[in-house]
Amino acid sequence: MTLNCNGQLIDLYTPKVMGILNITPDSFYDGGRFKSEKSILDQVEKLLKEGATFIDIGAYSSRPGADFVSEEEELKRLIPIVKAVVHNFPKSIISIDSFRSRVIKTAVEAGAAIVNDISGGQQDPLMYETVGTLGVPYIMMHMRGTPKTMQQMTNYSDVVKEVFTYFSERVEFARTHQIKDIILDLGFGFSKTLEQNFELLGMLDYYTNLNLPILAGISRKSMVYKTLNTTADQALNGSTALHMVALQKGAKLLRVHDVKEAMECIQLYGALQK
Repeated sequence: MTLNCNGQLIDLYTPKVMGILNITPDSFYDGGRFKSEKSILDQVEKLLKEGATFIDIGAYSSRPGADFVSEEEELKRLIPIVKAVVHNFPKSIISIDSFRSRVIKTAVEAGAAIVNDISGGQQDPLMYETVGTLGVPYIMMHMRGTPKTMQQMTNYSDVVKEVFTYFSERVEFARTHQIKDIILDLGFGFSKTLEQNFELLGMLDYYTNLNLPILAGISRKSMVYKTLNTTADQALNGSTALHMVALQKGAKLLRVHDVKEAMECIQLYGALQK
């Protein structure tokens, strides 16, 4: 499996790490932590030095109950940072965490290389057409509703099969818009209970039947810290434990706050495979 990122082919035979860079004031773990351009660039440098292949930049918090952010505000937060990262780290591969096609188009024109859409194209009818025209890889996540409403939408008859059906249908639709490189994200913590999150993780290898790379977004989420009766700040060890499970179940990308520990997890997983 490979991804074509601005002409650079990324081989996913060995799993890769995507470092999270939230430039929002209200993200569940690191909201408001990086306020100046210097602090943001210092964090990007740290993520890259520790081994991140991708930097995922988000300017609109997707935590449960997150406040609405206008498109203009999202662009105002995001685009100067994308340009600054491209200028200071020209070899970096930037992913944009947004469900708005105009934001995606503007960010890719500024140098971003991947789209990370938590809505799977459901929030913006122009998303698939835009991504197909841009010719960039597309991370398609499963979610119901919006970050504001998703936690009231956890009623499934069979969460594993319903998420599989969702991907089957959305991938087929994306292909009609010439989207070539598609990555699947099961959406841990999005419109799912703790029990459903663990049911999906336990069956993650079932989704490899779709023959597409799978991204695991588990880092410091409530499925970790609520299960351990702790906080997001104290959830690194639990996150790493579940990252190993995700790798063993077929995940090819780990989207994380803590790159060094995720890279060590991949290294140990590689030794286990040998």
